[in-house]
Amino acid sequence: MRSGAKVAIVGSVFVVVAGGVGYGGYNLWNGVMGGETSPQSNSAAAPRTGPVTGEEVTTTAGEFLAAWAAGEPEKAGQLTNDPVTAGPAVAAYRDGAKISEAVITPGTPVGAKVPFTVKATISYEGVTKDLSYASELTVVRGQTTGRPLVKWQPTVLHPKLTATGTLRTGAAKSATIKAVDRNDVELTAEKYPSLGPVLSELRKRYGSKVGGSTGVETWIDSGSETVADIPLLVLRKGKAGTLKTTIDAGVQAAAEKAVKGFGKASVAAIEPSTGAIRAVANNPATEFNTALQGQQAPGSTMKIVTAAMMMQNGLATPTTKVECPPDVLSRGTTFQNLDRFSITDGTLTEAFRRSCNTAFIKAITRLSDKKIADTALGDTARDSFGIGQVWQVGVPAADGSVPESAGSETSASYIGQGRITMSALNVASLSATVKNGGFLQPYLVARDLDDREFAKADRLSPEVASGLRLMMKATAADGTATEAMAGVPSPKGAKTGSAEIDGQATSNSWFTGYSGDLAAAAVVQSGGHGGDAAGPVVARVLKAG
Repeated sequence: MRSGAKVAIVGSVFVVVAGGVGYGGYNLWNGVMGGETSPQSNSAAAPRTGPVTGEEVTTTAGEFLAAWAAGEPEKAGQLTNDPVTAGPAVAAYRDGAKISEAVITPGTPVGAKVPFTVKATISYEGVTKDLSYASELTVVRGQTTGRPLVKWQPTVLHPKLTATGTLRTGAAKSATIKAVDRNDVELTAEKYPSLGPVLSELRKRYGSKVGGSTGVETWIDSGSETVADIPLLVLRKGKAGTLKTTIDAGVQAAAEKAVKGFGKASVAAIEPSTGAIRAVANNPATEFNTALQGQQAPGSTMKIVTAAMMMQNGLATPTTKVECPPDVLSRGTTFQNLDRFSITDGTLTEAFRRSCNTAFIKAITRLSDKKIADTALGDTARDSFGIGQVWQVGVPAADGSVPESAGSETSASYIGQGRITMSALNVASLSATVKNGGFLQPYLVARDLDDREFAKADRLSPEVASGLRLMMKATAADGTATEAMAGVPSPKGAKTGSAEIDGQATSNSWFTGYSGDLAAAAVVQSGGHGGDAAGPVVARVLKAG
């Protein structure tokens, strides 16, 4: 027993009474009635076999509870059939939960089981509260020694505790801010599951900036990212500040429903005239927010940037005749169109609306300097669309990447393959940039909240902006996006895409488009053609705008 510590027994010790065995209550670590006792050990008992007896149950349970009560985790662990696990768990019980005092009151044994109640006093940052609950333990016979031992399981310490869990007391995990949408509608993870990780991050970053204060709670930390923690006690309530976001609750609700129709899907929506993020949704809704943080090849949606690069470098205009053969050999690799289709005597607009791979790849050969060819797409992506710059959205988000390439990787990059990576938010921003005529960095909370720096890019020239809008309009009206965009209000434009991923039998489906002052993009894993899977997701979101 620790020096100076006393374990008091409330009432008598293991007195046999009519109807069962009566126990007193053990006080953890601090005496409540004075007096000191040290329970006898059963280690000297002769090895036995067969079921444990009532006397063994009574004695073993008493010794274990007394050791737990005395703050002797090693001794308590040795009285179980798994001392290696039990000892540290008993020690962590007090330290993790910040328990200053507790009383254990055993009940009447039922066979080998002994029920008991715990009244724990938790003290943290000047706040003290009691946590009361009931649990039970079971006494079994040791397989090698024959000794009666407590069968160790985490539920002995608390009925909701698991093998990976720990009792904790500290800063509250409950909301310290009330997040609202652009129209002051409250946003919760329960109503909008995809916003769960977003709201969690907003609490961490901005809770103190909007008048919020952190509360104090006791909870069971599950020890797993996929299993929710279990709240047990609120010691001090936090003060909720109100944080206004750019989310539109109506568009967000439509986005949540749209992705539910697919196994793995993500969508993001942006207001082109401001860069404000109106919706972010994922299925499944996990801590990793794929719509914002995903880094995947965007497929032919990248042809928006490629077409801009071609116009900026004088390679073509929307009305320029371009070649669209079934396949093309470029830098040692053969690329082909879907089902090896071709277009005879077509324009760049025709190639764009039908998503002709070979027309865009053949354009590389007209850039006489290979070094320019290897960097031109990345330059346009960064300088005109903000892709590759640092985006300060307000929560973690991928910036998109169009790195310098070489050889056939350059050819692949023009159709959104190779080393290019983007998220649904990045691709939605491509459409938003076209609609607005210039890049505005997407954001979720106002910049003046923390004075963060927004990424900037040059505005598209009027000729390039109008040319891109013309081609995206043609794609939505009479191209690969026609079916998906039917019923979406004008003015509208779109671009489809599919990205081949190593190890996947079916391509990822990509789609981006705009309608009025709303732009969106979606990706459906293994969804196939862009218009078939991702297209309906984007259309549903745009119709809600």
